[in-house]
Amino acid sequence: MLFYRAAVDLSRSTLNYVASVIRRHRKAIGSAWRRLNPGEQALLVLVYLRKGETFAEIAARFGVSATTAWRYVEETVRLLSARSPKLGLGE
Repeated sequence: MLFYRAAVDLSRSTLNYVASVIRRHRKAIGSAWRRLNPGEQALLVLVYLRKGETFAEIAARFGVSATTAWRYVEETVRLLSARSPKLGLGE
C-alpha cells in the first residue's frame, strides 16, 4: 500500500501509470535493488511535482536522502518526457 501523510490531489490511474513506466525502465536496464519500489518512487515524484516541496522535505517523508530524491525525480521526469517528444527538456 502506498501512503503519504498529506492530502495530494492525485488519481490512482496516474500513480499506476507512472509506476509502470518506472517498472519497465528498471527491468530494461536490469536495475539492482533500490530503496523505494516503483510505486513509492512514482508517489515521491508526483508529490514533489504537485506540492513543490524541497528535495530535503520530500526525502525526509520517504526515508531517503535528498540526493536520492533528486535522482528519482530527474529519472522519472526524463522517462515521462521521452514518452512525449513535445515535452523535451530543451536538449
